[in-house]
Amino acid sequence: MTSPTRVRIDMDGGVAEVTLARPDKMNALDPAMFDALLDALARLQVEPGLRAVVLHGEGRAFCAGLDMGSMAGMAGGEPAGGFTDLLPRTHGIANRFQQVCWGWQELPVPVIAAVHGVAYGGGLQLAAGADIRLVAADARLSVLEIKWGLVPDMAGCALLAPLVRGDRLRELVYTGRVVDGAEAAELGLATRVSADPLAEARTLARQIAASSPSAIRAAKRLMRLTAHATPEELLLAEAREQQALIGSPQQVEAVRAGMEKRPARFED
Repeated sequence: MTSPTRVRIDMDGGVAEVTLARPDKMNALDPAMFDALLDALARLQVEPGLRAVVLHGEGRAFCAGLDMGSMAGMAGGEPAGGFTDLLPRTHGIANRFQQVCWGWQELPVPVIAAVHGVAYGGGLQLAAGADIRLVAADARLSVLEIKWGLVPDMAGCALLAPLVRGDRLRELVYTGRVVDGAEAAELGLATRVSADPLAEARTLARQIAASSPSAIRAAKRLMRLTAHATPEELLLAEAREQQALIGSPQQVEAVRAGMEKRPARFED
């Protein structure tokens, strides 16, 4: 049986590619997909030499959200897709369903989502877990949970709130309105519109992977702090990160490569 995700690790460039590979179901999330994504996150967390991640969907969609088979069970009063007790924190601050989306934030390297087709409900929240979201102009995105009598639950509130102005996010949550790529970018759901999101994501990942790995990881730690830290905490954190980087072997190599006008060669 084919796994519902594929993970390809490019050890030469340090770029991992995570593919949602359930194209006949528009990469909808079922229990096997949740398990596979959690396994992929666990693997990437300890993957040596990792420098960037590209996340995308195979076929005609990024991810259509929760599998309709699970929704059918809900119509009969049954928990969907194993959603029984959501209160236990099984993965640090998150439950297992939240971790599928929140876990990309916890990876030490940048994650780039390439979004085409649809990103509905949990699919949108999965994309929101990435650091950068490149979307096709004709992509369709929606905080769709209200249609099913639910609220954004896969870390959606925590992930979307820093991206979208409060009143505009409320409208999306309360209505489940579908937006295209251009409006998604204007709202903050997307980083920008791309003519070929996957090709651009791969190019961007290679560019990031060519930079100092220690500086990129430090930058991600700082960017995560910006959502909740005070100015005092941020100023101290950036000073600590910078002090650790200055004079380090990778920082020295970055300077030498720049002065010598050659590609840098970083040792992990």
